[in-house]
Amino acid sequence: MTDTWLDQALDVARKAAEDARGIIEHYWQAGAAVEWKADDTPVTVADREAESAIRARLLGHFPDHAIFGEEHGHQGQSDFLWLVDPLDGTKSFVRRTPFFSTQIALMYRGELVLGVSCAPLAGEVMSARRGGGAWLNGQRVQVAENVPLAQASISTGNVRTLAQGQGWLTLAGLIQDVGRIRGYGDYCHYHLLARGGLDLVIESDVNILDIAALAVIVREAGGRFTTLEGGELDLATRSVLAGTPSLHQAALRRFAAT
Repeated sequence: MTDTWLDQALDVARKAAEDARGIIEHYWQAGAAVEWKADDTPVTVADREAESAIRARLLGHFPDHAIFGEEHGHQGQSDFLWLVDPLDGTKSFVRRTPFFSTQIALMYRGELVLGVSCAPLAGEVMSARRGGGAWLNGQRVQVAENVPLAQASISTGNVRTLAQGQGWLTLAGLIQDVGRIRGYGDYCHYHLLARGGLDLVIESDVNILDIAALAVIVREAGGRFTTLEGGELDLATRSVLAGTPSLHQAALRRFAAT
């Protein structure tokens, strides 16, 4: 798997995200009825049609690859596995809140090697492939450098599970010691982290489809992206600790002590 091949695959993924973008923007304007899945999460025709379009694009170019999508499940067996969340942030979408995106990543033999994150209403397309840097709308981006903890900005997403254990006290200590606390959530705080507008992101209740592409982007922007325990990401990942190298290390030491 050469860099040239990865560049070509990344271009296909960007085009797939654009396919989804057109569908999502249509239903954002026209409206879409909300259904509820067995896990009590919402789904709309925008989710399903966007994923179908993404699958058509990816399998049209890579018919032997496997795909794992939020709405249509797992298809195929291969060393190459595409991870797709066509409309990450459906709850925001149905409540007319513009914090939603399309997430497409490629995993090769368990390693995340490329990712695309498209936030249509924000006009942001971030992308990265292994060894190629991170890009926002065609411009290279990097995480912030040498921000001390006392001046750092951190953001939390869903931390319900964290709130049920000792990690909640660790988070409270971080909040007291940093310069600024926010809760941007969804794709937004990872985009900010990758381009230097934020320094640390903490979440305890995620799905790998939500964050696989974002992990590649943050890492290629020079950041660190692990579970809250410092582990590597896999299909069972449920938590995130992402940040600049120094702040990720500092936060990881605190969580490890709980």
